[in-house]
Amino acid sequence: MRLENVVWACRDPHALGRFWAAALDAEVLVESDDQLEARVLFGADVFLDVCFGPPSDPPRGPQRLHLDLRGGRAQEAVVRRLLSLGARRADIGQGDVPWVVLADPAGNAFCVMEDRAAYATGTGPVAALPLDSADPDRDAVFWAAITGWVPTTDDPHALQHPSGAGPLLELCPEPEPRRTPSVLHLDVRPDPADVAASPTAPLDLVRDLGGSVVEQPAAGLPWTVCADPSGNAVCVLGVRPPT
Repeated sequence: MRLENVVWACRDPHALGRFWAAALDAEVLVESDDQLEARVLFGADVFLDVCFGPPSDPPRGPQRLHLDLRGGRAQEAVVRRLLSLGARRADIGQGDVPWVVLADPAGNAFCVMEDRAAYATGTGPVAALPLDSADPDRDAVFWAAITGWVPTTDDPHALQHPSGAGPLLELCPEPEPRRTPSVLHLDVRPDPADVAASPTAPLDLVRDLGGSVVEQPAAGLPWTVCADPSGNAVCVLGVRPPT
């Protein structure tokens, strides 16, 4: 499987999607009244799609996944640009830290990071995807297996694409257990050959690694809603039709 999408549940997919497409210099692929998808390219065949759609059940709990954007030496300029696009400064109790916390037009917090060696090359506009975890050791194994990403040499809880391109997926100790759905979640897409060999292989892998298949919001959707061992939602997409 591969990590393919970062998904926002939002009341105005067009407005929020347009903000993030501009913020990430992403190419808009799909746009309609209730959906927007855009692609961030990091290298040859290395990409993440950012997807925006209405929530089936409006999330109410703490945000367990967010984006850390690359700022580096241009941090102040990046912040000014994001503010001009519609972001605002946010206080989530971060105190005196070297990164800058902003909120997107829907109020979702994200960070613009300072200069760090881990983000020096290859990350593109997104430096990291921090995800709350009840057990970072356990969940790093889960996410490595379902994304194909590998631990970095400096941090076993930080995963990256094997090519070294794109953001890090960081498993971070959770401040509190997950109790309600989060605004953001990740999608993975299985390899067609694996599904052809065994149609249940992707979901079997999720269960074998301590995750779960949860009650589906509707019948006939082209994805299956699952959860990692800490309860974070992850959708297993259907196999993409050949082009």
